[in-house]
Amino acid sequence: MLNQSTFFINVFNFNGSIVDTIDFNDINRAFLYGDGIFDTLLIIDSKIIFAEDHYFRLLKGMRLLRMEIPIFFTQNFWENEIHRLLIEKKLKDARVRTSIFRKGEGLYLPKVNDINFLIQAEIFTEINTPNIKIGVYKEQTINQNSLNNVKSTNKLVNVLASIFADENEYNNVLLLNHHRRIVSVINGNIFIIKENTIKTPLLSEGCIDGIIRKKIVTLLKKYSDYVVTETELNLFDLIQADEIFYTNSIIGAQGVQNFKNRIYATKQSSKINEIIKSLY
Repeated sequence: MLNQSTFFINVFNFNGSIVDTIDFNDINRAFLYGDGIFDTLLIIDSKIIFAEDHYFRLLKGMRLLRMEIPIFFTQNFWENEIHRLLIEKKLKDARVRTSIFRKGEGLYLPKVNDINFLIQAEIFTEINTPNIKIGVYKEQTINQNSLNNVKSTNKLVNVLASIFADENEYNNVLLLNHHRRIVSVINGNIFIIKENTIKTPLLSEGCIDGIIRKKIVTLLKKYSDYVVTETELNLFDLIQADEIFYTNSIIGAQGVQNFKNRIYATKQSSKINEIIKSLY
């Protein structure tokens, strides 16, 4: 039941060329070893939302994976390549994914550290999903290391958790680390609200360094209405919370109505979502 959409597969931007097919040999390291990163962002009326944050997260991921970042791969270049694809596909509101993966041959040891990049775009239509129900995925856990702070192309735990959610009729599920503490949901960062305190897992717990997460942590600290804390969270914390919401760059902030047969309010979550969208 996790809402997902499919990219149009007919046109891509591959290394600066607008193409309708890709030579699979060019992306074998991404396929064989998950040797890559990706970033997904929102386009509203042809504007890239939080472009600088997304660009620097891509750079952070490339550095972490010890890739050679081309001199030409500036923020301006990357944004122009996105807009070229949007113009080709006649899109003004879109969901855009940039994938970056290492070139060349080799086994675990790559022969070169140069990169390929692939940009995909699909039409974006805002979907309001009422009565969000979440569960807990316990079969596999998220490792606590810096690789899980970036969006690598190895997302097997998320894939298996999505299958579990679908089989059990959840809209989303919580992912845990090996301490059985809460890390995130399948496709975003998790937050709880208790009175005027907002809590979210520390990055060291294994969660993605999400763009909207960062905005909430920094922005809401300026509001006297809220105290924002990065901490360890367990399932009991969620059960005791007044509200639960999760975030990503496409949905903003999504309130949760149902967890462990308890019904949660979404008033403050909706307010936070409005604050985030006011920055678009």
